[in-house]
Amino acid sequence: MSNVYHPDYYNGKGTIEVIDAIEEWKLDFHRGNIIKYVARAGKKNKETEIEDLEKAAWYLQRALELLKKVR
Repeated sequence: MSNVYHPDYYNGKGTIEVIDAIEEWKLDFHRGNIIKYVARAGKKNKETEIEDLEKAAWYLQRALELLKKVR
């Protein structure tokens, strides 16, 4: 399919896309975004690799905060 729907950085030249793993594992929004940002970090643009990992860390921190509220 086209680069609009399946750019190379979506699967890192592998056999599955991150979205497929997220859906298969039935991850919630926060955990899905953590996986997405870690898996794709720096693949679309090497200059944003740190920013991508910071986004993953932000979603992880947010998920932790939400869990702590209910426990």
